[in-house]
Amino acid sequence: MEPVIIVLIILVVLVFIALIKTIQVIPQASAAIVERFGRYTRTLNAGLNIVVPFIDTIRNRIDLREQVVPFPPQPVITQDNLVVNIDTVIYYQVTDARAATYEVASYIQAIEQLTVTTLRNIIGGMDLERTLTSREEINAALRGVLDEATGKWGIRVNRVELKAIEPPTSIQDSMEKQMRADRDKRAAILQAEGVRQSEILRAEGEKQSQILRAEGEAKAAALRAEGEAQAVRTVFEAIHAGDPDQKLLSYQYLQMLPKIAEGDANKLWIVPSEIGDALKGLSGAMGNFGGLGGGSGGNSGAPQAGVPAQERREKPPID
Repeated sequence: MEPVIIVLIILVVLVFIALIKTIQVIPQASAAIVERFGRYTRTLNAGLNIVVPFIDTIRNRIDLREQVVPFPPQPVITQDNLVVNIDTVIYYQVTDARAATYEVASYIQAIEQLTVTTLRNIIGGMDLERTLTSREEINAALRGVLDEATGKWGIRVNRVELKAIEPPTSIQDSMEKQMRADRDKRAAILQAEGVRQSEILRAEGEKQSQILRAEGEAKAAALRAEGEAQAVRTVFEAIHAGDPDQKLLSYQYLQMLPKIAEGDANKLWIVPSEIGDALKGLSGAMGNFGGLGGGSGGNSGAPQAGVPAQERREKPPID
């Protein structure tokens, strides 16, 4: 009985193994290549699949999702004979599992080498300055070449990115010095423009201030002249309204004589001709006053009729 039990156990194990090999579950976004006696038979898609056990074998399982592969820095020579190190990142996706398995031995290595050679061809036609400022152009050219070459491998290159472009250390130092000089130049220009604008504004302010001051002085002078004219007009009108006689005018002339003689520096002063007429009027007034009082010598102190129209009198010098 024991040999029979052992045989039954072996049969059960073989059946179990056969069931496991018959039923194949493929995850979503994956594919499997099936070979029969070493020859490609079919591609298993996502889900439950049945194969012939011990005859069909799973050659390769391929992920159909988009993959990201960074490549190490590669030295590239520019058109002006400068060596730069460029890091690249490739975004690709397997569209044909059969071609990716049988058309190329290692599509990752093939993409890397194709990226390096294509990048050297593109950068070789550019100088350093254009290389540093033409990332989009380089990415587009590189993606076009890779997508065309990898199409027969069942690979679609979705995107190519340049992570970094590192020029030599000496070139980096020179670029930093140039950038620093440009910044200093721009700073000096901005400072000079600020000073110039400040001077212009200050000059305009001073000009406006002088204009306003001159206008104020002109208005003040006009108002002052108008006030003086009004004062003279008022005095003139008051005099004519009062109708003064010759005696009052003569008296006013005599009151103005001390003011004319004021000042220590006045060595010579001029007596107007109207003073003679004033003195005549005063002498006549005094004579009339003496006649009314009965005095006999009232006319002895009157000025003579022959008083000149204008006399010059010199003040004695002050010791």
